[in-house]
Amino acid sequence: MMRSHRLVRAAFAALLLIGVTVPTASAHDTPTEYLLDPAGTAAQDIYPEGIAARGDTFYVGSTTDGTVYRGDLHSPVATPFLPGGADGRTSAVGMKVDGRTLFVAGGATGRVFAYDVRTGDLTGSWQVEQTGAPTFLNDIAVSPRGDVYVTDSLRPTLYRISHHDRRTTATETLPTFLDFTGTALTYTTGFNVNGIVVTPDGRYAVVAQSNTATLFRVGLRDRSVTPVAGVSVAGDGLVLAGRTLYAVERQGDVGYVVTVALDRRSTSGTVVSRTTDPGFDDPTTAALVGRSLLVVNSQFGERAAGEEPGPFTVSRIRAPR
Repeated sequence: MMRSHRLVRAAFAALLLIGVTVPTASAHDTPTEYLLDPAGTAAQDIYPEGIAARGDTFYVGSTTDGTVYRGDLHSPVATPFLPGGADGRTSAVGMKVDGRTLFVAGGATGRVFAYDVRTGDLTGSWQVEQTGAPTFLNDIAVSPRGDVYVTDSLRPTLYRISHHDRRTTATETLPTFLDFTGTALTYTTGFNVNGIVVTPDGRYAVVAQSNTATLFRVGLRDRSVTPVAGVSVAGDGLVLAGRTLYAVERQGDVGYVVTVALDRRSTSGTVVSRTTDPGFDDPTTAALVGRSLLVVNSQFGERAAGEEPGPFTVSRIRAPR
């Protein structure tokens, strides 16, 4: 049976799609939920995963066909920006906006794409080395100087695109930054390294190993790898605001934004809170916009169970403190 919040969401979506105006308290209200307007081969099966935001604009990707949706914080509906399948982008997972460039990780395709957010033109394309080993490019983080880091949940590898090499004229090999083999971070069965963030000083990355519920600090100068002490969180997507880390965590049908206070060097942390919301439906990741978090509702549970999904949405919640 469809959960009650899905029934409300379906009714809301129907009103939007037939052009009925949903009343708001004032013209300055910002929606607390955004509908992804179905399009392309994904049709009603978008199953979104990643999100990126800059200013009032946000982008969300479909894992089904690679469509990238673009929304505005003040509009309740996000519409297709980049069509699924274009440029070989048949799945869109983690993504980040830096300046006028949107970077998109392609999941099991082993691809990374870069697009001009003003024109939609492809400006860069990379592919993991074709060894025959399974790959799943999952999340992306950009350092203060513009280096692009990409996680792989199946290969024990962290990739880096130098800030000097963010444009290509053809598909190039995705450069390896760090091989985790022999470090404190050991890959096991299942999805390993998932979300990634870079500290404001550019010295460290923090990554989430989802299947062991462990966070690790990676030195971006010396390539050191150390567990973040005091924290157990099965993080998917990560968001960093100063020394406050937000980790999106799914536990069955219940999803949380886990707030972690990191120490100055990101060597240890303390879980401050676990926040949920009635609109969450298998949340995967988030993006910080002002004092709010935009949280993607993937409905991966429905896909795994073979159930009919409800309308696909992004929830906006106040960022926990």
